Amino acid sequence: MRLSKFLSGDPLNSHAADRRRSRVVSAGSGLIVLLMLLMAVGQAVAVPGVAVEPQEVREWLTRIHNAANQRNFQGTFVISSSGAMTSARISHFYDGTDQFERIEPLDGQARQVLRHNGMVHTVWPFDKVTLIEQRDVLNSFPSLLQDADDHVADFYDVSLQPAERVAGHDANVLMLKPRDEFRYGYRLWTDKQSGLLLRAEILNALGETLETSAFSDVHIGVRSQPDMVLLPMRKLAGYRVVKPQLTPTRLEAEGWKLRKTVAGFRQLSCIRRPFDMLAPADRKSAANQLIQAVFSDGITNVSLFIEPYNEDRHPRPRITVVGATQTLMSRQGDFWITVVGDVPRVTLRAFYEAVDRNK
Repeated sequence: MRLSKFLSGDPLNSHAADRRRSRVVSAGSGLIVLLMLLMAVGQAVAVPGVAVEPQEVREWLTRIHNAANQRNFQGTFVISSSGAMTSARISHFYDGTDQFERIEPLDGQARQVLRHNGMVHTVWPFDKVTLIEQRDVLNSFPSLLQDADDHVADFYDVSLQPAERVAGHDANVLMLKPRDEFRYGYRLWTDKQSGLLLRAEILNALGETLETSAFSDVHIGVRSQPDMVLLPMRKLAGYRVVKPQLTPTRLEAEGWKLRKTVAGFRQLSCIRRPFDMLAPADRKSAANQLIQAVFSDGITNVSLFIEPYNEDRHPRPRITVVGATQTLMSRQGDFWITVVGDVPRVTLRAFYEAVDRNK
């Protein structure tokens, strides 16, 4: 799901692309927690239609977190949202203690994401540009979150549904129904044998599908091929290599605070980074820096961006909707605030209204 934002990525607008990634950002969605929830279903004993107890949810999340990072698979992943479809080829390998991942969108501009553990290369071959980042919080399929969350059962009712078949695999189905208005519901399909996520739907309050993500084909348990990732990461001759400075920080240290926490979301990270991470070094002044904070309720993420207001760059206040992803943008004094996530509009407004400049 968060992958759909990367699929439409543009090296000339890295801030927008980053918002798309953190959506799946999006993270996302986020997709790893969906994946993690699903991986445990094949190992847990439960009766379809019966609610899962909170302690079982925690056990599942722990098993899923471990399995999500230790499965080898290759497949084609398709996202359907707002009448549009995007797809990508995904390869993920685990070799000892190392993870290797390669994502190649099959639509739009040619590009690749190559990941070795937390080191991520985004490569645009036609533009001859490579963006190299160290990501502590991974927000691209299949690792959107690093840790299972203890409080998922506080905000979602979790139950098993009758088994189905997806992409040639027998699948268990897991339903997550939100307990309040601040989050969407999820219907998730997982391979019975491996626990790998095969399909996921994000549902609104009426049970309508806002976004669907699914493997059209997938091979699980394939041979590990780390060179698929390592070799292209090393072939950078002739490329403009960009290594943006990402500085860990705190909202309070930057002169900001949240007046109150929002609907069970906790902060995962906060960094100061360039607005345009592909811009030349001489353009990365303080005026071109922004603060990015990521929050999670254990299933989905919300990203908060704070940057100096620029009338040439920032449009009028608005809210945009693409499938399950909503984005709120508005001016607050001398700053421009952007809140984005796979959450209802009320959640974005709650974050925006909670943001306050320290006096």
